[in-house]
Amino acid sequence: MAAHPRAAWRYAAGLTLGGAMALPCLGASPAPTLAACDGPFATTLQAAPASDARAYWLDRQTMLWPGTSASDGVFKLYYASTPTLSASKGAAVRGAEAVLPLNSITTALPAALAQRFRFVAKGAQLQLAAADSARLPQLLTGQLMLVLEGADGKVRDATSLQIAGALDDLYASAAEVNDLGVSIASNGAVSFKLWAPTAQQVAVCTYASGTAAASSIQPMQRDNASGVWSLQSSTAQDGQYYRYVVDVIAPSTGLVRNLVTDPYSVSLTTDSRRSYIADLNAPRLKPAGWEREHRPKRVYFQPDMTVYELHVRDFSINDASVSAAKRGKYAAFTESTSNGMQHLAALAQAGMTDIHLLPVFDIGSVPEQGCITPQIPAGLAPDNTETQANIARTQASDCYNWGYDPYHYSAPEGSFASDPANGATRIIEFRQMVQALHKAGLRVGMDVVYNHTFIAGQNEKSVLDRIVPGYYHRLNGNGAVERSTCCDNTATENRMMGKLMIDSVALWAQQYHIDSFRFDLMGHQPRAAMEQLQLKADRAAGRHINLIGEGWNFGEVADGARFVQASQLSLNGSGIGTFSDRARDAVRGGGAGDSGLQMISQQGYINGLVYDNNAQAGKRSVTDLLQTADMVRVGLAGSIRSYPMRRYDDSIQPLQNIVYGGNQPAGYASEPDEVVNYVENHDNQTLYDINAFKLPTSTSSAERARVQMLGAAINAFSQGVAYFHAGFDILRSKSLDRNSFESGDWFNRLDWSYQDNYYGVGAPRAEDNGKDYDLILPLLRNSAIKPTPKDIAFARDAFRDLLRIRSSSTLFRLRSAAEIRQRLSFYNTGSQQVPTVLVGHLEGAGYAGAQFRSITYLINVDTQVQKLTISEEKNRHYQLHPVHTDMAAADKRVASEARFDASTGSFVIPPRSAVVFVETY
Repeated sequence: MAAHPRAAWRYAAGLTLGGAMALPCLGASPAPTLAACDGPFATTLQAAPASDARAYWLDRQTMLWPGTSASDGVFKLYYASTPTLSASKGAAVRGAEAVLPLNSITTALPAALAQRFRFVAKGAQLQLAAADSARLPQLLTGQLMLVLEGADGKVRDATSLQIAGALDDLYASAAEVNDLGVSIASNGAVSFKLWAPTAQQVAVCTYASGTAAASSIQPMQRDNASGVWSLQSSTAQDGQYYRYVVDVIAPSTGLVRNLVTDPYSVSLTTDSRRSYIADLNAPRLKPAGWEREHRPKRVYFQPDMTVYELHVRDFSINDASVSAAKRGKYAAFTESTSNGMQHLAALAQAGMTDIHLLPVFDIGSVPEQGCITPQIPAGLAPDNTETQANIARTQASDCYNWGYDPYHYSAPEGSFASDPANGATRIIEFRQMVQALHKAGLRVGMDVVYNHTFIAGQNEKSVLDRIVPGYYHRLNGNGAVERSTCCDNTATENRMMGKLMIDSVALWAQQYHIDSFRFDLMGHQPRAAMEQLQLKADRAAGRHINLIGEGWNFGEVADGARFVQASQLSLNGSGIGTFSDRARDAVRGGGAGDSGLQMISQQGYINGLVYDNNAQAGKRSVTDLLQTADMVRVGLAGSIRSYPMRRYDDSIQPLQNIVYGGNQPAGYASEPDEVVNYVENHDNQTLYDINAFKLPTSTSSAERARVQMLGAAINAFSQGVAYFHAGFDILRSKSLDRNSFESGDWFNRLDWSYQDNYYGVGAPRAEDNGKDYDLILPLLRNSAIKPTPKDIAFARDAFRDLLRIRSSSTLFRLRSAAEIRQRLSFYNTGSQQVPTVLVGHLEGAGYAGAQFRSITYLINVDTQVQKLTISEEKNRHYQLHPVHTDMAAADKRVASEARFDASTGSFVIPPRSAVVFVETY
């Protein structure tokens, strides 16, 4: 039993006790009763003021308090089993049950600790006595305060501590626990395991259904070695639901009783209110044929990947050929004769290998039942602002969000299921979706978001932080959660957050037959964690799982501040791919964050830089165009560090010596599997929309379709992974919306009947676009920018032709940097080049899958026909690629106008066209 708080204060204040003292027992609060299972999501048992956390536990014995010195006074660690501590400056500490002396140490930290905590500023290094350190597991379940006192015993400063280092040291064995969450034995017995090392007590509530009152509550037992609480239940059954009751001290609140779902949930009921008891290996959760499911074998090396990024709801919500009940759902993919599935099947036949689904794990931003779809009146003007205002009014309760709001990482999202109330339904229908895509010849990838959670702290939709407060999230110097990713950043450098990420990916790969993963803001995660993840995912799946992600370098982890990041410049040799912004920005013009006149004036390589100026472009030099052409070639060469290229100034340099963005190497990848090439994805404006800003307004809609396909060609011919946004091939527009993450179906829809691209359907959301309405609204009123169905059909078919060309030869998908250096050459380079024409030559002799002796591709972005003489190509036996000469070829101009003269090595290339010549054996 805990001592009375006031007696404890007098006891502690009068004495400085060493490690021999006995500490109070766990479970200072009364055990929860059955009523707690149906109570509020959080109950404050004993309130306490919020405290900062400016000091760090480095391991079980060592602390560091930045900005202090051993000479500042006496350091002590105060403890109370309940949150009764008070440490006001100039007064003695009150409410303590124990006080532990600390020794100042001056020896250097062990290398591992120094490395992990290198971001922490210098300060007093403090150490618990060995005997007190042995009691740390119990200390960490109570309230702890690090206090700096004067010789008079009065407080000079006080702070809480950030606990991740201590927990990772004390409970390292928890990382070896492979059955966190729910397990069901062959005899039907249900076991629960939850890592909650700072909890004072934990119990499991079980429910017969997703809405029934609790049927039982059972206390869990703590394993002191791992910090895992476990229970083999005598009452829980397969198909029921559960929640945990966790009594824990939260630094923001005090001692709280949290009713919380399981971080390892495999499914849930509506709106994630309860976790679902299930064995994913159970036959009842497997659709017919699941065990014999055919997985397309189309990717033998990562550069073989050609990816189509797709949102589940976008795919079918606007497709009248899908049964009404299945629109916007997983089940829509099972209707193989729908317009959408016919489109995906045609892409697969042409050479697309992967569908990457925007987040499909459980998210916190969309109501899973009863969500609203805003009704948009007919006949509104193309520049109307009423539509976006209507959507904005309901955005918190509507049915749409991109889904970068993780709630439960390892459970399918319920809003895409036909019955979100039934935990089994979303599992089965997700698996049926995967089956259907595999049957269509497409591998399935997931966009995953382990870099942040939907929310943290004591909020209702916070899970991790209500179980182990202050552990799972990355904290700043005051102990507040970092939010550089837009949301509450997780700390995957902490052992159990890293484990959660790794276990989750392994589950998706094994249990849902996921083939590849795209990691949101992967640069916020350690490279070491990603490499561990790769190994475990491969083992779990029994095959190689492809990993790609956003390797952006920013925020509190930038430039390796906390660890070696999984970022562009830090993944060399890992085989993990990162998105390249090098060619993306050169192709599109400007940067992703541009606004105002920059969106118009900063033209790019395909939309008129120098050679086809728009009215706001101003005078740009030919050197600008030459440098931009070089940056596009960087992308075509896979951004390979070691690839030597002749530059616009006639110097020959490896790509790593060419500067991008002022301070980065243009070439950053060691191997082609480490780069993902793209010119459009879900973020920012679509390419069609950015071209609406940048192309001269007089550009016809037919020419705009051709410009779009120039971007597609550059991407398709680039070494590395080729990545495309869904609808790119049908000129997708979001009515100039730069950030459509919650712009609803209206701005995100797709038309698989190829009649409309939804340009000019209203002003985009004012929140992200309103400051530029003066530029946006006149463009939306310009009906000449909107493509015709004929333009859309041309782009659709031309895109498929490009896929056929890419898939026809492994030369477009070279396996190594050495092969790229050996087999890829660029002509028409240097100071005397025709800067609007890119010429790449690929040598195929002796290369498996090359199909041709050699290939030369030419991309003419100019509005004029171009004729180039390339002496190195003289006397070659070239003919147009068979795709160009096929009767069904989309771009008839290529077959009729493109020419090669072997006697002179001269090529004639029509305006705004991509032409591939091949030399057969």
